[in-house]
Amino acid sequence: MGFFQKLKDGLKKTSDSIANVFAVNEIDDDFYDDLEETLISADMGFETTEKVIDDLKDKVEELHLKKAEECKELVMNSLRNQMEVTDRAYGFEDAHTVVFVIGVNGVGKTTSIGKLAAQYKNRGKKVLVAAADTFRAGAIAQLKTWTDRAGVDLISQGEGSDPSAVVYDAVSAAKARKADLLLVDTAGRLHNKKNLMDELAKMRRVIEREYPEAYVETLIVLDGSTGQNALEQARQFSTVTEINGIIITKLDGTAKGGIAVAIQSELSVPVKYIGVGEKIDDLQRFDPDEYIQALFSDFGNETDLEILMRSQEEEEEEEESEDQE
Repeated sequence: MGFFQKLKDGLKKTSDSIANVFAVNEIDDDFYDDLEETLISADMGFETTEKVIDDLKDKVEELHLKKAEECKELVMNSLRNQMEVTDRAYGFEDAHTVVFVIGVNGVGKTTSIGKLAAQYKNRGKKVLVAAADTFRAGAIAQLKTWTDRAGVDLISQGEGSDPSAVVYDAVSAAKARKADLLLVDTAGRLHNKKNLMDELAKMRRVIEREYPEAYVETLIVLDGSTGQNALEQARQFSTVTEINGIIITKLDGTAKGGIAVAIQSELSVPVKYIGVGEKIDDLQRFDPDEYIQALFSDFGNETDLEILMRSQEEEEEEEESEDQE
């Protein structure tokens, strides 16, 4: 099964709910209420949903639309506009980069590192991985399993060792072996925010001192099935460290999907990768167009919308011509 089909299957419950909203005939208050409830239920959040509804009402009035199905592409475009990811977002992949991977325990952080390491290596990159999550029992062994599978080297010490010391060793190895990318697994839970902030700051200082020419990228891994809790985790981590991008995992069944829109809209941090399963190639770059198509299933006949908008423009031109006459 291809990646897009897995994504569609994973988001099917949400796409079915959205389809039901647009199955009604007329655009009225009930239609707007149902659309609002469906988007919020899909984990898009109140703030993001209000933007979509307000934008849609303006467009419906401007284009003199009457039928609900005529609104589908307008809603899709509104969501796309809140999720744009440029190629520059992935510039770090082609530089000498240290990638900090952060997130709470259980979100798929270690497996995401393994999948990224494998993909980068398959693209011809020299990749190292640092096991700087020295607090969670079994974390190093789990990461070793993934790096063996990916065919990349792991830099580690024993459980309970200083994460900054692991990063120091890893940076030294990255420079000596001329690595392109160094992926750093970090602790998913420390005693409090201050400990987490201090630990991340110490590791960054090691890199700035020992590897100043490296670019530093911080990616947070979030479990897509946890909905608004994922958004709150991103908020909390953003108070501790700068976040450059988001990896959303577990979009393969229980996730509602809207959280990918809400996070980017509310935090202005791009989703860069999404995961739909356990296989190495089940984590891929985030494609907003593909994602919206999956959320809206087979919806989105852009040609129909273009015809509507062109008709509206022609009517306005005719009115202006009549006025001039």
